[in-house]
Amino acid sequence: MKQKILIIDDEESILESLSDILLDEGYRVITAHTAEEGLFRLQEESPELLILDVWLPDKDGLEILKELKKKQPALPVIVISGHGTVEMAVQAIKLGAFDFLEKPLSYDRVVVTVANALRFRALEEENIRLRAKLARGLSGESPAIKKVKTEIERVALTDATVLIMGESGVGKEVAARMIHDLSPRRNRPFVEINCAAIPDELIESELFGHEKGAFTGATTAKRGKFELANGGTLFLDEIGDMSLSAQAKVLRVLQEKRFERLGGTKVIEVDVRVIAATNKDLREEIKAGRFREDLYFRLNVVPITIPPLRERKEDIPILVEEILTELALHTGLGKKRLSPEVMEALKNYPWPGNIRELRNLIERLVIMASGEEISLKDLPAEFRSGEEPIPYATGEEPWFVCDDFKQARYLFEREFLRRKIAKFGGSISHTAEAIGLERSYLYRKLKALGLTGEN
Repeated sequence: MKQKILIIDDEESILESLSDILLDEGYRVITAHTAEEGLFRLQEESPELLILDVWLPDKDGLEILKELKKKQPALPVIVISGHGTVEMAVQAIKLGAFDFLEKPLSYDRVVVTVANALRFRALEEENIRLRAKLARGLSGESPAIKKVKTEIERVALTDATVLIMGESGVGKEVAARMIHDLSPRRNRPFVEINCAAIPDELIESELFGHEKGAFTGATTAKRGKFELANGGTLFLDEIGDMSLSAQAKVLRVLQEKRFERLGGTKVIEVDVRVIAATNKDLREEIKAGRFREDLYFRLNVVPITIPPLRERKEDIPILVEEILTELALHTGLGKKRLSPEVMEALKNYPWPGNIRELRNLIERLVIMASGEEISLKDLPAEFRSGEEPIPYATGEEPWFVCDDFKQARYLFEREFLRRKIAKFGGSISHTAEAIGLERSYLYRKLKALGLTGEN
Protein backbone atom coordinates (compact mmCIF):
# COMPACT_ATOMS: atom_id res chain seq x y z
CA MET A 1 0.00 0.00 0.00
CA LYS A 2 1.39 3.39 -1.02
CA GLN A 3 2.14 5.81 1.78
CA LYS A 4 -0.12 8.86 1.77
CA ILE A 5 1.21 12.40 2.05
CA LEU A 6 -1.00 15.45 2.55
CA ILE A 7 0.20 18.86 1.31
CA ILE A 8 -1.50 22.03 2.56
CA ASP A 9 -0.42 25.12 0.60
CA ASP A 10 -2.35 27.94 -1.07
CA GLU A 11 0.08 28.23 -4.00
CA GLU A 12 -1.00 26.08 -6.94
CA SER A 13 2.53 25.99 -8.35
CA ILE A 14 3.89 24.57 -5.07
CA LEU A 15 1.16 21.93 -4.93
CA GLU A 16 1.89 20.87 -8.50
CA SER A 17 5.67 20.74 -8.14
CA LEU A 18 5.59 18.90 -4.79
CA SER A 19 2.97 16.48 -6.10
CA ASP A 20 5.08 15.69 -9.15
CA ILE A 21 8.16 15.05 -7.00
CA LEU A 22 6.34 12.77 -4.57
CA LEU A 23 4.36 10.91 -7.22
CA ASP A 24 7.63 10.16 -9.02
CA GLU A 25 8.92 8.66 -5.76
CA GLY A 26 5.91 6.33 -5.51
CA TYR A 27 3.85 8.10 -2.85
CA ARG A 28 0.14 8.81 -2.92
CA VAL A 29 -0.44 12.58 -2.74
CA ILE A 30 -3.43 14.50 -1.34
CA THR A 31 -3.57 18.30 -1.65
CA ALA A 32 -5.48 21.12 0.02
CA HIS A 33 -5.44 24.90 -0.58
CA THR A 34 -6.69 26.04 2.84
CA ALA A 35 -6.36 25.06 6.48
CA GLU A 36 -10.04 24.12 6.68
CA GLU A 37 -9.84 21.87 3.63
CA GLY A 38 -6.56 20.40 4.82
CA LEU A 39 -7.85 19.50 8.29
CA PHE A 40 -10.88 17.84 6.69
CA ARG A 41 -8.66 15.78 4.36
CA LEU A 42 -6.39 14.95 7.29
CA GLN A 43 -9.28 13.38 9.20
CA GLU A 44 -10.74 11.71 6.12
CA GLU A 45 -7.54 10.25 4.62
CA SER A 46 -5.30 9.59 7.69
CA PRO A 47 -2.02 10.35 5.85
CA GLU A 48 1.36 9.13 7.10
CA LEU A 49 2.97 12.58 6.60
CA LEU A 50 1.89 16.23 6.40
CA ILE A 51 3.69 18.98 4.47
CA LEU A 52 2.39 22.27 5.83
CA ASP A 53 2.84 25.85 4.60
CA VAL A 54 3.22 28.55 7.27
CA TRP A 55 1.23 31.23 5.43
CA LEU A 56 -2.31 30.10 4.68
CA PRO A 57 -5.28 32.34 3.84
CA ASP A 58 -7.51 31.20 6.69
CA LYS A 59 -5.13 30.15 9.49
CA ASP A 60 -1.49 30.34 10.58
CA GLY A 61 0.39 27.14 9.80
CA LEU A 62 2.28 27.15 13.09
CA GLU A 63 -1.01 27.32 14.97
CA ILE A 64 -2.21 24.28 13.02
CA LEU A 65 1.06 22.50 13.91
CA LYS A 66 0.60 23.29 17.60
CA GLU A 67 -2.95 21.90 17.64
CA LEU A 68 -2.03 18.81 15.60
CA LYS A 69 0.79 17.81 17.90
CA LYS A 70 -1.66 17.69 20.80
CA LYS A 71 -4.10 15.44 18.91
CA GLN A 72 -1.77 13.41 16.67
CA PRO A 73 1.74 13.50 18.16
CA ALA A 74 2.92 10.58 16.01
CA LEU A 75 2.16 12.37 12.70
CA PRO A 76 5.39 13.82 11.23
CA VAL A 77 4.99 17.37 9.89
CA ILE A 78 7.37 19.11 7.49
CA VAL A 79 6.86 22.88 7.59
CA ILE A 80 7.61 24.94 4.44
CA SER A 81 7.70 28.69 3.87
CA GLY A 82 8.74 31.22 1.25
CA HIS A 83 9.45 33.86 3.88
CA GLY A 84 11.21 31.81 6.48
CA THR A 85 13.53 33.11 9.17
CA VAL A 86 15.81 31.38 11.63
CA GLU A 87 13.39 32.30 14.42
CA MET A 88 10.47 30.78 12.50
CA ALA A 89 12.40 27.58 11.82
CA VAL A 90 13.37 27.26 15.49
CA GLN A 91 9.77 27.86 16.57
CA ALA A 92 8.48 25.20 14.15
CA ILE A 93 10.95 22.61 15.47
CA LYS A 94 10.05 23.48 19.07
CA LEU A 95 6.38 22.97 18.26
CA GLY A 96 7.15 19.48 16.99
CA ALA A 97 7.89 19.83 13.27
CA PHE A 98 10.13 17.13 11.84
CA ASP A 99 11.94 19.69 9.65
CA PHE A 100 11.65 23.16 8.16
CA LEU A 101 12.22 23.74 4.42
CA GLU A 102 12.49 27.07 2.66
CA LYS A 103 11.03 27.83 -0.77
CA PRO A 104 12.03 27.43 -3.52
CA LEU A 105 12.14 23.78 -2.63
CA SER A 106 15.07 21.59 -3.62
CA TYR A 107 14.03 18.30 -5.28
CA ASP A 108 16.74 16.30 -3.50
CA ARG A 109 16.09 17.94 -0.13
CA VAL A 110 12.38 17.20 -0.36
CA VAL A 111 12.94 13.55 -1.29
CA VAL A 112 15.47 12.95 1.50
CA THR A 113 13.45 14.81 4.16
CA VAL A 114 10.23 12.98 3.30
CA ALA A 115 11.96 9.59 3.37
CA ASN A 116 13.57 10.37 6.74
CA ALA A 117 10.29 11.60 8.21
CA LEU A 118 8.43 8.44 7.17
CA ARG A 119 11.26 6.25 8.46
CA PHE A 120 11.15 8.12 11.77
CA ARG A 121 7.38 7.57 12.00
CA ALA A 122 7.80 3.85 11.38
CA LEU A 123 10.39 3.59 14.14
CA GLU A 124 8.21 5.56 16.55
CA GLU A 125 5.22 3.30 15.84
CA GLU A 126 7.33 0.20 16.35
CA ASN A 127 8.61 1.55 19.66
CA ILE A 128 5.06 2.34 20.75
CA ARG A 129 3.94 -1.15 19.77
CA LEU A 130 6.81 -2.83 21.61
CA ARG A 131 6.33 -0.71 24.74
CA ALA A 132 2.61 -1.43 24.70
CA LYS A 133 3.21 -5.14 24.22
CA LEU A 134 5.68 -5.25 27.10
CA ALA A 135 3.41 -3.25 29.38
CA ARG A 136 0.28 -5.13 28.36
CA GLY A 137 1.43 -8.74 28.40
CA LEU A 138 -1.63 -10.92 28.80
CA SER A 139 -4.55 -8.54 28.31
CA GLY A 140 -7.75 -8.69 30.30
CA GLU A 141 -9.26 -8.05 33.70
CA SER A 142 -11.24 -11.26 34.20
CA PRO A 143 -10.60 -13.25 37.41
CA ALA A 144 -9.15 -16.10 35.32
CA ILE A 145 -6.50 -13.97 33.62
CA LYS A 146 -5.72 -12.02 36.81
CA LYS A 147 -4.89 -15.35 38.48
CA VAL A 148 -2.49 -16.21 35.65
CA LYS A 149 -0.80 -12.79 35.89
CA THR A 150 -0.28 -13.27 39.63
CA GLU A 151 1.28 -16.69 39.03
CA ILE A 152 3.58 -15.22 36.37
CA GLU A 153 4.73 -12.40 38.64
CA ARG A 154 5.58 -14.86 41.42
CA VAL A 155 7.45 -17.41 39.33
CA ALA A 156 9.31 -14.77 37.28
CA LEU A 157 11.48 -13.80 40.24
CA THR A 158 12.75 -17.36 40.58
CA ASP A 159 14.78 -19.54 38.23
CA ALA A 160 12.25 -22.38 38.27
CA THR A 161 11.36 -24.28 35.10
CA VAL A 162 7.82 -23.45 33.96
CA LEU A 163 5.34 -25.49 31.92
CA ILE A 164 2.66 -23.33 30.28
CA MET A 165 -0.43 -25.20 29.15
CA GLY A 166 -3.40 -24.10 27.11
CA GLU A 167 -5.12 -24.37 23.75
CA SER A 168 -3.60 -22.98 20.57
CA GLY A 169 -3.85 -19.21 20.34
CA VAL A 170 -4.43 -18.42 24.04
CA GLY A 171 -1.16 -16.49 24.46
CA LYS A 172 1.35 -19.03 25.78
CA GLU A 173 4.25 -17.25 24.06
CA VAL A 174 3.12 -13.91 25.53
CA ALA A 175 3.11 -15.50 28.99
CA ALA A 176 6.61 -16.89 28.45
CA ARG A 177 7.90 -13.47 27.41
CA MET A 178 6.27 -11.90 30.47
CA ILE A 179 8.11 -14.34 32.73
CA HIS A 180 11.40 -13.50 31.05
CA ASP A 181 10.81 -9.73 31.04
CA LEU A 182 9.96 -9.73 34.75
CA SER A 183 12.88 -11.97 35.70
CA PRO A 184 16.49 -11.14 36.65
CA ARG A 185 17.42 -12.52 33.20
CA ARG A 186 15.48 -9.75 31.40
CA ASN A 187 18.63 -8.23 29.89
CA ARG A 188 19.85 -11.57 28.56
CA PRO A 189 18.58 -13.41 25.43
CA PHE A 190 15.04 -14.74 25.08
CA VAL A 191 15.29 -17.53 22.50
CA GLU A 192 12.31 -19.48 21.23
CA ILE A 193 11.86 -22.59 19.14
CA ASN A 194 8.59 -24.07 17.89
CA CYS A 195 9.00 -27.80 18.17
CA ALA A 196 5.95 -28.49 15.96
CA ALA A 197 7.21 -26.33 13.09
CA ILE A 198 10.59 -28.08 12.69
CA PRO A 199 10.94 -31.51 11.07
CA ASP A 200 12.00 -34.30 13.43
CA GLU A 201 15.31 -34.80 11.66
CA LEU A 202 16.33 -31.18 12.25
CA ILE A 203 15.10 -30.55 15.79
CA GLU A 204 18.26 -31.77 17.53
CA SER A 205 20.46 -29.62 15.30
CA GLU A 206 18.27 -26.60 16.08
CA LEU A 207 18.44 -27.24 19.82
CA PHE A 208 22.08 -28.22 20.26
CA GLY A 209 23.81 -26.98 17.11
CA HIS A 210 26.19 -28.97 14.96
CA GLU A 211 29.79 -29.06 13.78
CA LYS A 212 30.88 -28.80 10.18
CA GLY A 213 30.34 -32.14 8.40
CA ALA A 214 28.06 -33.54 11.12
CA PHE A 215 25.53 -34.50 8.42
CA THR A 216 24.87 -33.91 4.74
CA GLY A 217 24.45 -30.19 4.19
CA ALA A 218 26.30 -29.14 7.36
CA THR A 219 28.87 -27.03 5.52
CA THR A 220 29.60 -24.82 8.53
CA ALA A 221 29.38 -25.11 12.29
CA LYS A 222 26.20 -23.76 13.89
CA ARG A 223 25.27 -22.82 17.44
CA GLY A 224 22.01 -24.26 18.73
CA LYS A 225 19.21 -22.60 20.69
CA PHE A 226 20.53 -23.74 24.06
CA GLU A 227 23.86 -22.11 23.35
CA LEU A 228 22.26 -18.92 22.00
CA ALA A 229 20.10 -18.64 25.14
CA ASN A 230 23.03 -18.95 27.55
CA GLY A 231 22.41 -16.67 30.51
CA GLY A 232 18.84 -16.06 29.43
CA THR A 233 15.65 -17.97 28.73
CA LEU A 234 14.86 -20.73 26.24
CA PHE A 235 11.19 -21.09 25.28
CA LEU A 236 10.29 -24.54 23.95
CA ASP A 237 6.91 -23.98 22.31
CA GLU A 238 4.68 -27.00 21.53
CA ILE A 239 7.08 -29.35 23.29
CA GLY A 240 4.49 -32.12 23.04
CA ASP A 241 5.47 -32.46 19.36
CA MET A 242 9.15 -33.08 20.09
CA SER A 243 10.57 -36.48 19.12
CA LEU A 244 11.46 -38.95 21.87
CA SER A 245 15.12 -38.81 20.88
CA ALA A 246 15.25 -35.04 21.30
CA GLN A 247 13.29 -35.31 24.56
CA ALA A 248 16.00 -37.55 26.03
CA LYS A 249 18.71 -35.04 25.17
CA VAL A 250 16.72 -32.09 26.51
CA LEU A 251 16.24 -33.98 29.78
CA ARG A 252 19.97 -34.55 30.01
CA VAL A 253 20.73 -30.85 29.46
CA LEU A 254 18.21 -29.84 32.12
CA GLN A 255 19.86 -32.24 34.57
CA GLU A 256 23.52 -31.62 33.76
CA LYS A 257 23.49 -28.05 32.32
CA ARG A 258 25.81 -29.15 29.52
CA PHE A 259 25.73 -30.83 26.11
CA GLU A 260 27.70 -31.48 22.91
CA ARG A 261 26.90 -30.23 19.44
CA LEU A 262 25.93 -32.85 16.84
CA GLY A 263 29.15 -34.29 15.42
CA GLY A 264 31.23 -32.66 18.14
CA THR A 265 33.10 -33.80 21.24
CA LYS A 266 33.53 -30.49 23.07
CA VAL A 267 31.32 -30.17 26.15
CA ILE A 268 29.44 -26.87 26.25
CA GLU A 269 28.17 -25.68 29.62
CA VAL A 270 25.13 -23.42 29.73
CA ASP A 271 23.08 -21.49 32.25
CA VAL A 272 19.60 -21.45 30.73
CA ARG A 273 16.15 -21.10 32.21
CA VAL A 274 13.69 -23.28 30.30
CA ILE A 275 10.03 -22.41 29.80
CA ALA A 276 8.03 -25.00 27.88
CA ALA A 277 4.53 -24.77 26.43
CA THR A 278 2.06 -27.24 24.98
CA ASN A 279 -1.52 -27.46 23.76
CA LYS A 280 -1.59 -31.20 24.48
CA ASP A 281 -2.37 -33.14 27.64
CA LEU A 282 1.13 -34.46 28.34
CA ARG A 283 -0.16 -37.04 30.80
CA GLU A 284 -2.20 -38.60 27.99
CA GLU A 285 0.86 -38.38 25.73
CA ILE A 286 2.85 -40.26 28.38
CA LYS A 287 0.23 -43.02 28.48
CA ALA A 288 0.38 -43.25 24.67
CA GLY A 289 4.19 -43.57 24.79
CA ARG A 290 4.79 -40.28 22.96
CA PHE A 291 6.24 -38.27 25.83
CA ARG A 292 8.80 -39.12 28.50
CA GLU A 293 7.45 -39.13 32.05
CA ASP A 294 10.79 -38.07 33.55
CA LEU A 295 10.96 -35.05 31.24
CA TYR A 296 7.40 -34.12 32.16
CA PHE A 297 8.26 -34.03 35.86
CA ARG A 298 11.42 -32.04 35.13
CA LEU A 299 9.44 -29.44 33.15
CA ASN A 300 6.35 -29.35 35.36
CA VAL A 301 8.05 -27.66 38.32
CA VAL A 302 5.66 -24.69 38.11
CA PRO A 303 2.61 -25.36 35.91
CA ILE A 304 0.63 -22.40 34.54
CA THR A 305 -2.59 -22.91 32.58
CA ILE A 306 -3.83 -20.13 30.27
CA PRO A 307 -7.64 -20.25 30.05
CA PRO A 308 -9.29 -20.32 26.61
CA LEU A 309 -11.05 -17.18 25.41
CA ARG A 310 -14.50 -18.75 25.77
CA GLU A 311 -13.90 -18.96 29.54
CA ARG A 312 -13.08 -15.25 29.87
CA LYS A 313 -15.43 -13.57 27.43
CA GLU A 314 -15.54 -10.42 29.54
CA ASP A 315 -12.00 -9.75 28.26
CA ILE A 316 -13.10 -9.66 24.60
CA PRO A 317 -13.92 -5.89 24.52
CA ILE A 318 -10.48 -5.10 26.01
CA LEU A 319 -8.71 -7.32 23.48
CA VAL A 320 -10.72 -5.90 20.57
CA GLU A 321 -9.89 -2.31 21.57
CA GLU A 322 -6.16 -3.11 21.73
CA ILE A 323 -6.22 -4.85 18.36
CA LEU A 324 -8.13 -1.98 16.72
CA THR A 325 -5.65 0.55 18.11
CA GLU A 326 -2.68 -1.45 16.87
CA LEU A 327 -4.20 -1.93 13.41
CA ALA A 328 -4.97 1.80 13.15
CA LEU A 329 -1.25 2.49 13.53
CA HIS A 330 -0.19 0.02 10.86
CA THR A 331 -2.90 -0.07 8.17
CA GLY A 332 -3.43 3.64 7.57
CA LEU A 333 -7.18 2.95 7.44
CA GLY A 334 -7.98 4.90 10.58
CA LYS A 335 -9.36 3.45 13.79
CA LYS A 336 -12.62 1.62 13.21
CA ARG A 337 -15.22 0.70 15.79
CA LEU A 338 -17.54 -2.25 16.32
CA SER A 339 -21.29 -1.86 16.65
CA PRO A 340 -22.83 -3.15 19.91
CA GLU A 341 -24.44 -5.99 17.93
CA VAL A 342 -21.05 -7.09 16.59
CA MET A 343 -19.50 -7.03 20.05
CA GLU A 344 -22.35 -9.16 21.35
CA ALA A 345 -21.87 -11.61 18.48
CA LEU A 346 -18.16 -11.89 19.32
CA LYS A 347 -19.00 -12.64 22.94
CA ASN A 348 -21.38 -15.42 21.88
CA TYR A 349 -18.87 -17.12 19.57
CA PRO A 350 -16.94 -20.13 21.02
CA TRP A 351 -13.52 -19.02 19.64
CA PRO A 352 -11.86 -22.37 18.88
CA GLY A 353 -8.79 -20.43 17.69
CA ASN A 354 -8.79 -18.18 20.78
CA ILE A 355 -6.99 -14.80 20.69
CA ARG A 356 -5.17 -15.63 17.46
CA GLU A 357 -8.50 -16.22 15.72
CA LEU A 358 -9.90 -13.01 17.24
CA ARG A 359 -6.93 -10.98 15.97
CA ASN A 360 -7.20 -12.45 12.47
CA LEU A 361 -10.93 -11.73 12.34
CA ILE A 362 -10.56 -8.11 13.50
CA GLU A 363 -7.77 -7.49 10.98
CA ARG A 364 -9.92 -8.93 8.19
CA LEU A 365 -12.91 -6.78 9.23
CA VAL A 366 -10.82 -3.60 9.40
CA ILE A 367 -9.52 -4.21 5.88
CA MET A 368 -12.75 -5.37 4.26
CA ALA A 369 -15.43 -3.25 5.99
CA SER A 370 -16.22 -0.13 3.97
CA GLY A 371 -17.46 2.15 6.76
CA GLU A 372 -15.91 3.42 9.98
CA GLU A 373 -18.24 1.19 12.00
CA ILE A 374 -18.13 -2.57 11.56
CA SER A 375 -21.68 -3.93 11.51
CA LEU A 376 -23.28 -7.37 11.61
CA LYS A 377 -23.38 -7.62 7.81
CA ASP A 378 -19.56 -7.48 7.80
CA LEU A 379 -19.27 -10.60 9.97
CA PRO A 380 -18.87 -14.12 8.54
CA ALA A 381 -22.01 -16.27 8.71
CA GLU A 382 -20.86 -18.36 11.67
CA PHE A 383 -20.65 -15.24 13.82
CA ARG A 384 -24.05 -13.93 12.82
CA SER A 385 -25.79 -17.21 13.54
CA GLY A 386 -23.71 -18.33 16.47
CA GLU A 387 -23.25 -21.70 14.75
CA GLU A 388 -20.66 -23.37 12.63
CA PRO A 389 -21.17 -22.57 8.94
CA ILE A 390 -23.16 -25.17 7.03
CA PRO A 391 -21.60 -26.67 3.89
CA TYR A 392 -22.07 -24.48 0.84
CA ALA A 393 -23.92 -25.62 -2.24
CA THR A 394 -21.78 -25.95 -5.35
CA GLY A 395 -21.00 -22.56 -6.79
CA GLU A 396 -22.18 -20.71 -3.65
CA GLU A 397 -18.88 -20.83 -1.78
CA PRO A 398 -17.76 -17.34 -0.70
CA TRP A 399 -14.54 -17.54 -2.72
CA PHE A 400 -16.62 -17.72 -5.92
CA VAL A 401 -18.46 -14.49 -5.17
CA CYS A 402 -15.42 -12.66 -3.79
CA ASP A 403 -13.90 -10.14 -6.23
CA ASP A 404 -10.45 -10.02 -4.63
CA PHE A 405 -8.14 -12.94 -5.51
CA LYS A 406 -6.14 -12.84 -2.26
CA GLN A 407 -9.28 -12.72 -0.16
CA ALA A 408 -10.83 -15.57 -2.16
CA ARG A 409 -7.72 -17.71 -1.65
CA TYR A 410 -7.74 -16.91 2.07
CA LEU A 411 -11.40 -17.95 2.36
CA PHE A 412 -10.86 -21.15 0.38
CA GLU A 413 -7.76 -22.26 2.30
CA ARG A 414 -9.34 -21.53 5.66
CA GLU A 415 -12.57 -23.41 4.94
CA PHE A 416 -10.78 -26.31 3.25
CA LEU A 417 -8.38 -26.83 6.15
CA ARG A 418 -11.11 -26.26 8.75
CA ARG A 419 -13.15 -29.10 7.28
CA LYS A 420 -10.15 -31.44 6.93
CA ILE A 421 -8.97 -30.81 10.49
CA ALA A 422 -12.50 -31.53 11.74
CA LYS A 423 -12.64 -34.70 9.64
CA PHE A 424 -9.47 -36.06 11.29
CA GLY A 425 -10.49 -35.10 14.81
CA GLY A 426 -8.08 -32.18 15.10
CA SER A 427 -4.97 -34.23 14.32
CA ILE A 428 -2.37 -32.20 12.43
CA SER A 429 -0.31 -35.31 11.64
CA HIS A 430 -3.23 -37.25 10.10
CA THR A 431 -4.50 -34.22 8.20
CA ALA A 432 -1.05 -33.46 6.78
CA GLU A 433 -0.65 -37.05 5.59
CA ALA A 434 -4.11 -37.08 4.02
CA ILE A 435 -3.73 -33.84 2.04
CA GLY A 436 -0.08 -34.32 1.09
CA LEU A 437 1.59 -31.57 3.13
CA GLU A 438 4.53 -31.61 5.52
CA ARG A 439 3.33 -31.44 9.12
CA SER A 440 5.51 -28.43 9.90
CA TYR A 441 4.21 -26.53 6.85
CA LEU A 442 0.59 -27.36 7.72
CA TYR A 443 1.13 -26.19 11.29
CA ARG A 444 2.43 -22.81 10.10
CA LYS A 445 -0.45 -22.48 7.63
CA LEU A 446 -3.05 -23.22 10.33
CA LYS A 447 -1.44 -20.68 12.62
CA ALA A 448 -1.51 -18.02 9.89
CA LEU A 449 -5.20 -18.70 9.22
CA GLY A 450 -6.17 -18.63 12.89
CA LEU A 451 -7.16 -22.29 12.97
CA THR A 452 -6.30 -24.86 15.60
CA GLY A 453 -5.20 -28.43 15.34
CA GLU A 454 -4.53 -30.86 18.16
CA ASN A 455 -5.37 -29.54 21.62
